[in-house]
Amino acid sequence: MQIADLQYRTVWWQDGAINIIDQTSLPFNFKVLQLTTVEQVAQAILQMQVRGAPAIGATGGFGLALAARLAPAKNFAEFIKKSKETLLATRPTAFDLSYALNQVEAAIAQSPADSAATALQAAQAFADSNVQACRQIGKLGAELIQPNFQILTHCNAGALATVDFGTALAPIRFSKHRNIFVYVDETRPRLQGSRLTAFELEQEGIPHAIIADNAAGYFMQTGQVDMVITGADRVALNGDVANKIGTYEKAVVAKANNIPFYIAAPLSTIDFSCASGAKIPIEQRADEEISYIEDKLIANPNSPIQNPAFDITPARYITGIITDKGIFRPEQIRHLQK
Repeated sequence: MQIADLQYRTVWWQDGAINIIDQTSLPFNFKVLQLTTVEQVAQAILQMQVRGAPAIGATGGFGLALAARLAPAKNFAEFIKKSKETLLATRPTAFDLSYALNQVEAAIAQSPADSAATALQAAQAFADSNVQACRQIGKLGAELIQPNFQILTHCNAGALATVDFGTALAPIRFSKHRNIFVYVDETRPRLQGSRLTAFELEQEGIPHAIIADNAAGYFMQTGQVDMVITGADRVALNGDVANKIGTYEKAVVAKANNIPFYIAAPLSTIDFSCASGAKIPIEQRADEEISYIEDKLIANPNSPIQNPAFDITPARYITGIITDKGIFRPEQIRHLQK
């Protein structure tokens, strides 16, 4: 991820601490946070100072590695178990978190005498593999983009949502065609599109415009969108996809207008134990995300609120899933389990 003249990852380990780019400060301020306890890591994920399935996974993995360093010798196993449970409970929909935690936990179990070092190696391996996976997603997905394409995306699936490069934005970054244009859904209620995706595209010098969430159908219906690419928080075995709330409706409208709809996700986002989208847990977030913007009340104060953070896009609306191992039809995902 490029910030002015400096190169950053979204999350990295340095000097015994987890470093993250504070995404709640962007695009107005660039701030790096250092996390030195498991509780700080959990709060950073809960408060969405770090967000996006792969970035959450990397942060969680480093968080469990941190736990291995902090665990008291006499209660080591219990401390690791509780730390994993604390981290896993932060964002139940994103599968990379579970994937990374399991990888680090397995490393600890295999080398209990050197658990701090092996845990950190496993966490770093997950982070590094995500960078390479997103790079490959970018290279493969770029082949789908034609000259003068106008692309719609939803939420933020750029470098900030991963360790680097991104998922949905990676093909755009790697495209050899510079005359492409991106429509950026604002992505209510937390505005990840208008705040984060637009910020990344501006940093990269990629032409784009922020649009209201409910304007996407207009641009598709009037022939101003050639393809839709989004990321994913979990992909089920049958090709159903959980992603930021509002993804489902974009997919339905794209299908109605014969516009290809692609998901971009590394293999670590595929939950091969989950038969379909009906089995994916959907995180419900706080009412205040809907009723407030910062400290300003924007809704009727006495009305009840429902705030699901994700929805399920059935496989039948998805043209293809761009992974680091290739581009597949949704029904082909189950074969990647091998």
